[in-house]
Amino acid sequence: MKYMSEFRNARIAKAFSIKIKKLSQQKEIRIMEVCGGHTITIFKYGIKNLLPENIHLISGPGCPVCVTSNRFIDHAIALSRMPDITIATFGDLIRVPGSFSSLLKEKSQGRDIRPCYSVMEALEIATNTPQNRVVFLGIGFEATSPTVAIAMKNARAKGVSNFYILSAHKTMPNAMKTLVDGKALNLDAFICPGHVSAITGMKIYDFLAQKYKIPCVVSGFEPLDMLQSIYMLVKQISEGRADVENQYSRAVTWEGNVIAQKLLNEVFTPCETDWRGIGIIPESGLVPSETYSQFDAEKEIPVRMDAPSGENPACICGDIMLGLKTPVDCPLFGKACNPESPIGACMVSSEGSCATYYKYAS
Repeated sequence: MKYMSEFRNARIAKAFSIKIKKLSQQKEIRIMEVCGGHTITIFKYGIKNLLPENIHLISGPGCPVCVTSNRFIDHAIALSRMPDITIATFGDLIRVPGSFSSLLKEKSQGRDIRPCYSVMEALEIATNTPQNRVVFLGIGFEATSPTVAIAMKNARAKGVSNFYILSAHKTMPNAMKTLVDGKALNLDAFICPGHVSAITGMKIYDFLAQKYKIPCVVSGFEPLDMLQSIYMLVKQISEGRADVENQYSRAVTWEGNVIAQKLLNEVFTPCETDWRGIGIIPESGLVPSETYSQFDAEKEIPVRMDAPSGENPACICGDIMLGLKTPVDCPLFGKACNPESPIGACMVSSEGSCATYYKYAS
């Protein structure tokens, strides 16, 4: 792809900016980008500066590290303190503060906690260290959960009995429903996540358009992708329509990746799950199905939690992910809480709103 000429062309960006301003006609429009990758694009390329003041872009709960609850972190820490346990995890999660500690602090005290780039690397660790029980911390949305499903299928086929998943996998539809039902945001439209939609297809957002009359556009991640998506949403609003449209047609279809969907349905089962700062959302999580329950760390490895989990009362990550506040509303932002010493999860991940604001807007 010719990124500079096709997706980062200043002349085309300016043309979209003019069209958006003309179509919006000074009407206040509130658009939420659900994906953290979209938030990065918006700030990195100054998309807000190209929009009229009446169009408000709101960042939602689209960072998998950020929405992972303190209870999950505390559970992983408790597991790491057991003598025969190896924790395998993506690097970002190591730095996320739990209620009383973090995986990084536990690692510094000698716990066997290993950063890895993929779940397959965790499965390889389990294969090579049969004396240990290896627990992979499964986080992410529909875009990443198929790889974990494949790992469990491979482990089952190879008879690897010391490999487990502690799942905090989450799904988008009911989370987006919760945002709309909350009313406080009064959203007019959604920019829907591109990578998730490549797996699920556009069809998962149809209820938002049909039942809630919320326009939706699935967007790519380049600056012109974002501007075109905003234009498409403003056009829907100006015409009084609420449809699910596809700007990211080079990667997304209506039906999505049917093979990956079948895999998820086989290996996982939906469950209620806890979203950091938001609370329990029904049917928005994934845990290993009965057929694959031998890999479910929560069921198979009993662990004692020393104290109840809780969020840091000074951290407003929950309100930020709900779109009710922005990072600059937090008195800790850029001061006590920064990328070198994060207090909240939103400051840890590169897709977190606080980390993005700190890097591009502070």
